[in-house]
Amino acid sequence: MKLAPRDAAAFLARPDLTRSGILIHGPDAERIAQRRRALTLAVVGPNGAEDMRLERLTGADLRSDPAKLSDAMKAQSFFPGPRAVVVEDATDGLAKGITPVLEDWREGDGFLIFTAGQLTARSALRKLFEGARNALSLAVYSDPPGRAEIEAAIARVDLNPSSDALADLTARGRGMPEGDFAQLLEKLSLYKRGDARPLSVEEIAQLAPQSTDAAVDDLVAAVANGAVPRIGPAMMRLTAQGTNPTTLCIGMTRHFRQLHAAACMGGRPEDALGRLRPPVFGPRRDAMAAQVRAWGTPRLERALTTLTDADLMLRSSSRTPQEAMLERALIRIAMMRPRN
Repeated sequence: MKLAPRDAAAFLARPDLTRSGILIHGPDAERIAQRRRALTLAVVGPNGAEDMRLERLTGADLRSDPAKLSDAMKAQSFFPGPRAVVVEDATDGLAKGITPVLEDWREGDGFLIFTAGQLTARSALRKLFEGARNALSLAVYSDPPGRAEIEAAIARVDLNPSSDALADLTARGRGMPEGDFAQLLEKLSLYKRGDARPLSVEEIAQLAPQSTDAAVDDLVAAVANGAVPRIGPAMMRLTAQGTNPTTLCIGMTRHFRQLHAAACMGGRPEDALGRLRPPVFGPRRDAMAAQVRAWGTPRLERALTTLTDADLMLRSSSRTPQEAMLERALIRIAMMRPRN
């Protein structure tokens, strides 16, 4: 049966071991790997490999010897606890050999974790897991993670963020590549080890990666300040670093939403930015306050409309080059700012 994306975070944290296993598939290999690691850890714990409760196979292993999967599922460990059998790079050609393994599964057998690339609705492997009564299929898409996924990732590393820090991490989790965000959480967890105080926004800012963030900040500043000649070079640097255009659009939208929220509050922009959640501090607040004064609410609303249209185009099946399309949209937005 299908596992709905909204239920995925809870299942990855506490898998139902009365099931025979799960197929995790999708176009983003990094996101697939993140879920495979989280699920494996939840099943066998950090010492599963040393306790011989973890078996790793590949699609090539099963093509050369189909019996390996059945043997791995039925094997017994010298140590107590559930076992996991992880199969990477699975393909449709394996579906026929997997069918009897799922049908013959009994309580106490290993928990099967299959991972594959993007599978169509007609995929034999996908149909097998979606149609099995005791197995699950989870499709992982390239959309930014939801709040539940981000909070589950924070819980896995035992972080205790303040409310402002949680909002900050949620925003970063939606704008950063998933692997980079996982590394940031690990770094924050190590930093806070032995410190009972809640994680703060300032601590996140000190430990967050700076290289890509700095380049993104340059692009955001170029657009928000109306510096059209700087947009092209900033886009080229980020494209060379492999930054996803959708990620850039999300970051740009977040910035303009903050400007719009501050503009709608009225009063001094500095005070309004300090009331945002998470609040804006230091030199960044001064720069954003100047942007709020220059743009005004109507122009910020037009900019957000353009960003929304760009985001929809990036997520569509259009064959328009994404980087070029986003760059044109950002230039149009930068030209909306009044000239001094």
